Amino acid sequence: MAVDVKTPKPGIEAASLTDVGRQRSNNEDSFLYWEPESDDDFRLKGRLAVIADGMGGYEGGQEASRLAVETVRSVYDNAFGGNPQDTLIGALEAAHQNIQRFAQEHPQFYGMGTTCTALSLVGRQLCFAHVGDSRLYLIRGDSISRLTRDHSYVGRLVESGIVRSEDAESHPQRHILTAALGSGRDVTPHIPEVPVFLEEGDILLLCTDGLWGVVGDPDLARVVQTNPPAEACQKLVGMALERGGPDNITVLALRVSA
Repeated sequence: MAVDVKTPKPGIEAASLTDVGRQRSNNEDSFLYWEPESDDDFRLKGRLAVIADGMGGYEGGQEASRLAVETVRSVYDNAFGGNPQDTLIGALEAAHQNIQRFAQEHPQFYGMGTTCTALSLVGRQLCFAHVGDSRLYLIRGDSISRLTRDHSYVGRLVESGIVRSEDAESHPQRHILTAALGSGRDVTPHIPEVPVFLEEGDILLLCTDGLWGVVGDPDLARVVQTNPPAEACQKLVGMALERGGPDNITVLALRVSA
């Protein structure tokens, strides 16, 4: 397990790690951390991080998550409209269409789809767009808050008050998605009502359900609060593996620094 330690421009410490888990033969997760090379572009576009968890069979899930991550990066870089939030929404919509087009051209991948959570950080202003049940957390001080809303059957039951939030993550139907890129005619990403302004020491954690499904919020917060990003990624993936590793595990940690 080799942690991918990034060397970003000043202001962020970043690391990521993925693992196939203990019960899968292939890894259908994809992820990316990206910055523009030029200083002018960096001032405008900031930083981009994306995570995706594919579905649809052995190769279909891999292709869907790869297409999502590559499309989001390409759109954000090459079709940036001046507004990070609007660009992220357009990028996920383009990924949705690209996955559907790919499935039409390759009928053996019928039913392919993927979750996708993409964030941009311009200065300390955070925007994001999200579909599915991968998650974006903000850890600030001793508190952890989930910024994304799961597009899942159980998530809908929690929102309607039928299932308690503390029971949701052990619910037998928690992995049934109600939205995914590549699935259905249209996609409506979940976005923040307003950009989130970060503070020094804040930590952003992107992860697939292979992590959050077996490692609860208190453990997520404790590990990232007490370890640098690289060590935090390694320890979190290790915890997921110790607890059975039933799915692919991917985590990307970003710590706001001076």
